[in-house]
Amino acid sequence: MREEILRDFYLYAADVLASVKVQSMEGFIQHGKVNCLQHCIGVAIFSLILVRVLNIKCNERSLVRGALLHDYYLYDWHKKEEWHRLHGFSHAKTAHRNAIRDFELNDIEQEIIKKHMWPLNISPPGCREAWVVNLVDTYCSTLETLGRFYGLSFLQEKIMKAGV
Repeated sequence: MREEILRDFYLYAADVLASVKVQSMEGFIQHGKVNCLQHCIGVAIFSLILVRVLNIKCNERSLVRGALLHDYYLYDWHKKEEWHRLHGFSHAKTAHRNAIRDFELNDIEQEIIKKHMWPLNISPPGCREAWVVNLVDTYCSTLETLGRFYGLSFLQEKIMKAGV
């Protein structure tokens, strides 16, 4: 199952990952020592694993693409600047604006990006895919903040050990 998940992840993610702007997310620390790109890849892969393990019926391509772009805000939120002072409440809107500018997104992908910060954003997710990303993003962010999740090497190691 591990090879199948990674194969499908790259199949769904190829066009997004090929973007220079998406690659620039590597230059922004997200939580702890994990950069924004690592975080988004981790959320996307863990979201795909979760829906398969729990047999949740959803649009897997949209799940992966939305997860990859959920934090596509393209700035360093650790730098104290007035315009992003309320980053936790506002970055989903910025990520959505950037994503629709740079990619063709369907309604599910947009919903994932716009609603991934519920309950900080008032409107709850409106589809299964957005609920999954919201849950997995919270889980990954917590691990990263506590220093227990060091990006892709940790993720790949866990996948290998779990036999997923």
